[in-house]
This record gives sequence, C-alpha cells and structure tokens, in this order.
Amino acid sequence: MSTQPALGGIEKLKQRETLRLCTAGSVDDGKSTFVGRLLYDTKSVLADQVESMERSSADRGFDGMDLSLLVDGLRAEREQGITIDVAYRYFATDKRTFILADTPGHVQYTRNTVTGMSTSQAVVLLIDARHGVVEQTRRHLNVAALLGVRHVILSVNKIDLVDYDEQTFRAIESEFKQAAERLSIDDCVAVPISALRGDNVVERSSIMDWYTGPTVLELLETIPVHTGRADDLDFRFPVQYVIREHASDFRGYAGQVKAGSIAVGEQVTLPHGRTSTVTHIDGTDGEYADGQRAGVGESVVLRLADDIDLARGDLIAGEQRPEEVREFDATLVGLTEKPLRAGQMLKLRYGTSLVKARVSEVVRTLDLDGVADVDAPDEVALNDIAHVRLQTQAELPVEDYAARGAVGNFLLVDQGSGDTLAAGLVGHRLR
Repeated sequence: MSTQPALGGIEKLKQRETLRLCTAGSVDDGKSTFVGRLLYDTKSVLADQVESMERSSADRGFDGMDLSLLVDGLRAEREQGITIDVAYRYFATDKRTFILADTPGHVQYTRNTVTGMSTSQAVVLLIDARHGVVEQTRRHLNVAALLGVRHVILSVNKIDLVDYDEQTFRAIESEFKQAAERLSIDDCVAVPISALRGDNVVERSSIMDWYTGPTVLELLETIPVHTGRADDLDFRFPVQYVIREHASDFRGYAGQVKAGSIAVGEQVTLPHGRTSTVTHIDGTDGEYADGQRAGVGESVVLRLADDIDLARGDLIAGEQRPEEVREFDATLVGLTEKPLRAGQMLKLRYGTSLVKARVSEVVRTLDLDGVADVDAPDEVALNDIAHVRLQTQAELPVEDYAARGAVGNFLLVDQGSGDTLAAGLVGHRLR
C-alpha cells in the first residue's frame, strides 16, 4: 500500500480530514510495538529516528528492530519496558491525517486511559491472541462506552504466536463483540494482526488467507470523522473576560467558541432568560465580515446589540440554552491520591465558571472489570469511576456530556490546595 502523496496533489492534501484515535490494552499486549509499526510502515519516522532505534535494538540484544522504541521515549519507560503516560503521535497517509494517543495498560493508570480516550473518535484496543479477552479488555471497553466512543477496532495481536490460527481469532472476536454489544458500542471490528511482523497493521498479511477483511489502517482511513462533533451542536460561548472602554462605550465579551458557530446578526440567549443579537465579531485578524462564522476553537470577542451586564463564567448560547441548576448527577474519575467523600466541600470548574460545590451523594463506584458495582461507597479513590450527585452554590447552565468534552465536562478542585481531585461528566450514566 502506498502511503506517500502523489506529486501535484498539494491542494488535495491540505483538505485531508483528521481522525483522533487512541490505543489501549493490557500490559505486554504490544501497544508500543503496534504504534511503532504504524508509524514505521506509513513512513512517518525520520531517518535519524530509525538509526537510533536500530542502535538501541542492537544494544538490547533484540533480533531485528524493536519498534516500541519509537514510542516509549521516556527513560523510565525504556528501562521498565512499559508505557507509563499518554503519548501523542502524529502521522498521515495520502487519505487522512491522524492524531494518536498511546495510553498505558496498567490498571493504576486508568485515569491516563480516560484522558487519552476523552478526545478520541476511535479506539484501537489490543489484546494478546494467547490470552484473549481479559479484565483489562472489559475495563477499556467500559471506558470507551462511558466517553461515548462509538468506533472500536479490536486488534488481536501476536497472532503469529498461535500459528495464525483462525479458530482462536474467531473465538476472541465473538466474545469481544458480545461484550461491546452489551455496552451499546455499535461499530466494532476485529482484525488479526502481528505488530512485530507487520501482518494486517498497514500491509495486508500474506499468511492469513482466511482473513479477507481490511487492515487496521484501512479501517482508520474510512471511519467517519464528522459524527458527534462539536460543530454540530448548538452555539456555546463561555465568557472568559469582559472588555470595557468607557471613552467609546465599548463592551465586548471575550472567549472561545466551545460548540456550534455564530455570525453577525444572529440571536443569542443569555442568563436569566434574556436575549440579544450579535452586532460584531472581532477576531485575531480583525473584524469578521457579514456572513463569516466563528466556529469551534476560535477565540473571538462578541459585541451585542443590548447593554447587558455579563461577567466571567456567564454563558452566551444559541436557542437551545441549557437549564441553569444547582444540583445534577454526574460521573467522576478520581485523579489524585486524595479521595472524595460525600458531604465534602470543593470548588467546581465548569467552562469558565468556578463555584463552590458539595458532593451530596456518592451513588456507586463502577466495577469496570464487569463483576459487581459498589453501592454507596465511602469514597471515590484514585482511578475510581463513580456516579455521584453534586450541589453547587450558584446556578450553572450544565448539560449532558457530548462531542468528546465540548460540553458537559468539569473539574472538582480542592478548596485548600487548589489541586484537581476529579474530572467529571455531567448527567452520564454508563449502566
């Protein structure tokens, strides 16, 4: 398969879509080797990186090239032979560009896996063909479902170590798809691969004639990237800063578009049931022209037709404005060694708002290994995922988590130290 762009196709290359993906799997399932193979076979590695990898492989007595060295860049990772943090990699083919988050496999790094999956449109989940579906496989499937990832590619790795046996693969495929179906993950495809030898990662295997499906890269090149995007949501613009100039009576509201888009002349909704019309949009390159839209990720200043007293943390929204509430349900991911307990007072950061909050109830912590949840636990510990109820001192326009965190995500912060204790998803229920 050719992964190099054809000459003269510069404009076509500029229009390539970008897919954000994440790799996950248990320890020693070969994630780093898989990512290294993906980078190497798509010619996304510089010559000096290849030379360094070859030297390091020889120094370690490795027979051939240890492709995992392209990924595990931290010294601690190299020495232990494991991945211990989320690493972002970039590669491209003539069809698409990719941003890949390589996440750890250890259970104690579940929070890192959540971080990697939170912005991903697809997950490549690796398992060892010798071991099949294990607890960590189900854990990562649960996290994918929790975060709304709809496209999961099961890469049954090390298929060469079971003599490329079709029956072994089919049994794993069947068990995995049953687990995915229970979690309502509707787009789930299994591929038998050998990351070490290069079978069905980028290049099609010449050994497994019983497998006629696509390679992993072919799947990544065809997964829709326009589903569940922030662009498709209603307009959301948390006010970050109010710009006032009394001499000219200028009042503008600075911030970043988090969802949807806006243009001059369109109506927006404001706190306390008020509405107004956007009269000007100022960007980094000057004022927006009539009909020009400010979209997701753009930092702009909005000017409104009415003189309304807004402040940092207020939300300027489209017609489908979320209800402002002081109590809501959410799912939390514990991020630090300091546990969360019912009744605990905290600060909650939602968008640009920072308000006092209280965990009124810890409903349950999820057993992501698929055994049994724990109802009414005493605390939410590091790496726990829990359903809770929160109360806030001031009303907030919260809404359900969507579009990979464009809306509905928040942080809980310790009042004393300022440390972030947990990340949250509004209104989300895994099961």
